[in-house]
Amino acid sequence: MTDFESLGLSKPLLRAVEAEGYTTPTPVQEQAIPPLLAGRDVLGVAQTGTGKTAAFALPVLQIMSRNRPQGKRYIRALVLSPTRELAAQIDDRFSAYSEHLDIRHKVIFGGVNQNPQVRALQKGLDVLVATPGRLLDLINQGHIDITNVEFFVLDEADRMLDMGFIHDIKKVLKLLPNKRQNLLFSATMPSSIANLAGSFLNNAIKVDITPEEVTVDRIDQKIMFLRKADKRRLLVKIIKNERVECGIVFTRTKHGANRLVKQLDQSGIAAAAIHGNKSQGARTRALAGFKDGSIPILVATDIASRGIDVDGVTHVFNYDLPNEPESYVHRIGRTARAGRTGIAYGFCDDSESGYLVGIQQLIGKEIPVDASHEFHFIGAIPKPGQKPGKVKDPNAPKKKQRNRNRSKQGGGRSNRGGQGAPRGKNNGGNNKRSNRNRGNRSGKRNTNQNRRPRDD
Repeated sequence: MTDFESLGLSKPLLRAVEAEGYTTPTPVQEQAIPPLLAGRDVLGVAQTGTGKTAAFALPVLQIMSRNRPQGKRYIRALVLSPTRELAAQIDDRFSAYSEHLDIRHKVIFGGVNQNPQVRALQKGLDVLVATPGRLLDLINQGHIDITNVEFFVLDEADRMLDMGFIHDIKKVLKLLPNKRQNLLFSATMPSSIANLAGSFLNNAIKVDITPEEVTVDRIDQKIMFLRKADKRRLLVKIIKNERVECGIVFTRTKHGANRLVKQLDQSGIAAAAIHGNKSQGARTRALAGFKDGSIPILVATDIASRGIDVDGVTHVFNYDLPNEPESYVHRIGRTARAGRTGIAYGFCDDSESGYLVGIQQLIGKEIPVDASHEFHFIGAIPKPGQKPGKVKDPNAPKKKQRNRNRSKQGGGRSNRGGQGAPRGKNNGGNNKRSNRNRGNRSGKRNTNQNRRPRDD
């Protein structure tokens, strides 16, 4: 059986790994560490929960510790991450692994005062973990120099592109030195990621950890069919009956996460929401409370799913099934970490059965169904031969019908001069004002589209 010593890690790193409770390397660590120690570029296809942070952090730290340049420290390793939580988690791992090494590291991200970050940069760093927006801001202000970087790590590349960071990534790549070692990790490998990888990786070793290997047997997966209106009641029953003390509930929208937190509070269950619209302070407090046990339930959107790394998570609830099958793998990977077991519930209503089909196609098996609960609804079960994708909501309002109703009432946007008003000068004046207003709104939308994307 492979162990960390056989991978070629140094004694200080082996001590750190042992202190973290690691005994056997994960597949991504076993396949990525040796070529990285040999100086090769690596292209890794692996989800969160596979141990990929250690897969790139350990070899980078070992190579850097072999020789430290004289004089003031400068940034030798740059790790780019899409979200604040994931960046903070990566930095935390660097802290643990470098416990017995003379390595200085720092994480920077937006949403907080930059002054403490600038002061740390001025003292000198070996490793910088950053989100794209804050990194480029501080580069433009002259606080960061990445022209001497020896190791460049692009983590969660697919999420980077989903969040609109492709232009920021290209700007960073232009500022990096030509001679460096590159590492790219992504949960999926669409053509856009393959093209990005080909633009800066040199003769890279590919490490591919398939989703089937991620959805390990330690996770007890269950699908529960029910009506959308019954989801909250079923969630409350499970949390109370199973006395869940560390669980994550995933919703599809930020508004849905906020609403569910209020509903859980009304049912006597302490919960906190974490998503992109929350301030950094609120997100930090929510994660801290979740980690120390004072907040047993964390309600999150997919944007946060890759940055939550808490070993004690026992339950994951897919309150809303994700519309991207890969996100299901990321979500359930929040439990059964560090060798533990866990359970993942999936709530599927009649508009989400197509999402379930796509998820089961991705993981290559059918998820066991729990029909024993009181809210079981056969109408949510996928039909034979059903294709993956969204199912039309039968309760959704029909747009054509609404338009016909407007016509019958004599109303509509084109008749703003008053109900039944004749077409003429007065009405024309109103139409001109209406056109100007629409033009202004259109201009604002165009301006927003040109803004740099948020770090998360």
